[in-house]
Amino acid sequence: MKKFLILILLIPIVSFGQTKDLNYSYLALGDSYTIGESVKESERWPVQLSNSLRNKLNKPVIIAKSGWTTDQLIDTLNKINFNKKFDFVSLLIGVNNQYRGRSVENFKEGFTILLKKSIEYANYKKERVMVVSIPDWGVTPFAKNKNRTIIGNEIDAFNKVIHDECMKNNITFFNITEISRKAVNDNSLIAEDGLHPSKKMYKQWVKIIKPYFKNF
Repeated sequence: MKKFLILILLIPIVSFGQTKDLNYSYLALGDSYTIGESVKESERWPVQLSNSLRNKLNKPVIIAKSGWTTDQLIDTLNKINFNKKFDFVSLLIGVNNQYRGRSVENFKEGFTILLKKSIEYANYKKERVMVVSIPDWGVTPFAKNKNRTIIGNEIDAFNKVIHDECMKNNITFFNITEISRKAVNDNSLIAEDGLHPSKKMYKQWVKIIKPYFKNF
C-alpha cells in the first residue's frame, strides 16, 4: 500500500516537469531600453512580455547595458559562446549611436551585423526574430534644452534603416516609436530619471508585441 501511494504522489511532479520543458527560450539584446534603466527588473519590457506569456515563454536571457552602441553590443556578443540556440530573439539597439552623433551609414553597418547574429541565435529561423524600433527620447524632460525636432528626425532616419533591413530579411518589426512620443503629453510614461520609459510605457509596448506569439 505504501508503494502505491508513493507512485501516486510522483505523477504530478513528472507532469509538471514535462510541461515546463515546453516553454520557449528567449534572448533579448539591446541597450538601456532592454535592460530597463530606472525601472525594476520585473518592469523591463522583455520580463513583462515573458510574464504575460508565463505558460509559453521562459524568463528572458538579457544581454544589454545602458549606453551601449551597436559596436559595443557586437563586441560583447563576440566574447560569448552560447551553449544553445534560442527559440526567440529580440533586438532593440541604436539610440546611443544617434545620441553620440554617429552617421546613419555607421549605424546600418552595425545593425546589419547584429541582425545576422540574432538570426543565428534563433537557429536561423527568421520568423523567431523580432526587432523593436528606437524610442524618441527627444520628447522627454531630459531633452528640454535640446533641439527636439532634430532628435526626432534622426531617430526616424535610424528607424527607417531598421525597418528596411527587417523587410529585406523577412523579420518581424514592431514600431513603438509613436507610443514613446505620447510621453510629450503624459509624464507617467517616463521613469523617474526623466529619460527612460516607465513600467506603464513598457506595458504598452508589450501589448502590441504579445499577439505575435499567437502564431507559435
